[in-house]
Amino acid sequence: MHQALHPVSDVLAATDFSPGADAALAAAADYARALGSRLHVLHVSPGIRAGEASAERLAQVTRRLDGVPVVAQVATGRPADRILHYAATHGVGLIVLGRHGRTGFTPALLGSVAEEVARRAPCPVVTVPCTEAATAPAPARGAAAPRPGRKCLVCATPSEDLICEACRARIRGQALQQKWDEERGQPHP
Repeated sequence: MHQALHPVSDVLAATDFSPGADAALAAAADYARALGSRLHVLHVSPGIRAGEASAERLAQVTRRLDGVPVVAQVATGRPADRILHYAATHGVGLIVLGRHGRTGFTPALLGSVAEEVARRAPCPVVTVPCTEAATAPAPARGAAAPRPGRKCLVCATPSEDLICEACRARIRGQALQQKWDEERGQPHP
């Protein structure tokens, strides 16, 4: 008979520092505490290299986690591939990822790291929705607040544009990585 709960000594949370990833990280920390597990926090930079800024930001994020042993890692490459590789090489028993709550045509246009990881992972994957409260950052000083009701199609944060600047930058980085991989002869699903 199949056991309902398997022992999980390692939980992996991947972060792109978005509000959705923050919600997933909080959930992953709760899972790790409840299971008595170590929490691995991975940031994957889709660009050619990860900078010190990514490592420092990851350190800031992990310092907020109390009551759970944490291992933090920055990697570069295609996010889904790096998450799956990290999980396989570190014996991860549970992966926790944020999802942006995309609707309509957006998943087909942009793809979904969480969907691909869930499809290919050898262990259970939990996806955590981005809560509305977490997606509403305070506007910068002197910046005009976006008109009520206008949100980024990708992450749902308030935005004057259809796709906010942070999501545009991430999409550009993914496109550049795909082009770079293709030029090196690496297949890109």
